[in-house]
Amino acid sequence: MDEPSMSNSSAGAPQTTPPTGPPTPPIPLAELLAREELGLRRIAGPADADLLWVHTSEMADPYPYLLGGELLLSAGVLLTDPDHYVGRLVQAGAAALGFGVRPVHETVPAALIEACDRQGLPLLEVPPETPFTTIARAVWRLMAEARHRELRRVTRAQQALATAAARPDPVPAVLHQLATQLGGRAALLTARGQELHAAGRRPDPEAAGALTRLARVVARERPGSPSSATDTHGGTHLSAYALGGGEGLVLALATRQRESGDHTVAGIAVVLLSLLAAPHQGADAAGRSAALVRMLLGASPAEVAPLLGSTGPWTVIHARRTDGAPADALTAGALGASLGTALVDAERGAGEAVRVLLGPGPEPDRISARPGETAAQARPTAQPGETTPDPARPTAQPVERAPEPARPTPRPGWTLGASAPTPVTALAAADAVAARALAHARATRAPLTVDAPTGGLAALVPPEQAAAHARALLAPLTAPLADTLRCWLSLHGSWDRTAVALGVHRNTVRQRIGRCGELLAMDLDDMDVRTELWFALRQT
Repeated sequence: MDEPSMSNSSAGAPQTTPPTGPPTPPIPLAELLAREELGLRRIAGPADADLLWVHTSEMADPYPYLLGGELLLSAGVLLTDPDHYVGRLVQAGAAALGFGVRPVHETVPAALIEACDRQGLPLLEVPPETPFTTIARAVWRLMAEARHRELRRVTRAQQALATAAARPDPVPAVLHQLATQLGGRAALLTARGQELHAAGRRPDPEAAGALTRLARVVARERPGSPSSATDTHGGTHLSAYALGGGEGLVLALATRQRESGDHTVAGIAVVLLSLLAAPHQGADAAGRSAALVRMLLGASPAEVAPLLGSTGPWTVIHARRTDGAPADALTAGALGASLGTALVDAERGAGEAVRVLLGPGPEPDRISARPGETAAQARPTAQPGETTPDPARPTAQPVERAPEPARPTPRPGWTLGASAPTPVTALAAADAVAARALAHARATRAPLTVDAPTGGLAALVPPEQAAAHARALLAPLTAPLADTLRCWLSLHGSWDRTAVALGVHRNTVRQRIGRCGELLAMDLDDMDVRTELWFALRQT
């Protein structure tokens, strides 16, 4: 196994290592030989070589002036010792030698042919009618074409990866698309080598073990860890990239071949996965940690809410994948990020809905209120460069508007149920409301159902009196019966949709609703009865 090569892109670190190659892709020697108008012929050495640039020199020893990867063109003006000459070219890393015949040499010297065959340097015969500048121009043209192909490939890959990142399961989708683009294996690993998600053909056990060890090299568990590393194991090319966010996650790649542009495509995936795997970055993680500690030590939700960035109102959202697949922590985190929050609970167990806590929307603009004005009557504060009309009026004083509640919107691939905006002291009730809203959304096949706050005529009844009336009216019902009646009424008496929402058989729904009518001694087909019961159920 080769020694891993590493790079470190830490901020402020000086980049003192010169580049090892040009920004253009290498050109296979076979592509240059295929240009029939050049008349080039390989007469010695291997057939495979990659050309990075072209250089012409008639020095007896051009070694000090070569960077490696050149097609060196020479007419052999000072060629006296072919074996030594070829050895120096091989030491300098030259890719191939193009030898021009006439006027110095009528044919390519036999000793030069033997030296190139012996030392493994491709030797091309350049006919007298082909100027060296024509060869150089052909190489640059091939490089431009290769660069254009690479840019098109990278652009297509970028579009495909961005599309994958917008899917409901963005992390597995990005890995699958990356594995497809690179034709290999793409895996997301923890710092300890645990595989969280993977896509593509699994490498052999030895290569997989080498990839895990390479991932540990770049996992940012200690200062100074490199940001990326590459290695080879047998015929498998291995790469590892540390994701941003300080979570120790690593993108690990294993491919059978390494093509130009692969590193750029992998870099795009690293950026996307860093954002998807750490959606809480930018939020106040220290505040969330402090809130958790205080609640564990007995503080009330109202006391810790300011540590989460707001005092409310809060919206509770329950979510499930529309395809029925379970949502892991990374997928749920991506959902939270798309909704604009880092407060996500996806660890309640298999089959449970993801819960999201959404704070208020963006902070409203400050307004200016003059004496005698309310905030609703006030004008927006003048921006720099603007003039305030009627300067004779008293000076305006800044007034803060109440934060606007967040408005959840449908998310592709998800079914959402949301509570109405609620104060932090009523989050437990909002959680139950969100669960019912999700059941309603699934039953009606709606992407989002939002529980509407009490309003209209119902809001005219004092809350205490309404709650007392509801308790008295619904007292004969058990909790399961009340939940069934609420769901049935919300779905306009549909037996099938209620069964879907509750996850029971439609006959069970019929039996429960019939039992409700018996216990309440009411005709549930009567619209007035349904209206009164709905009003009561909304108070519980």
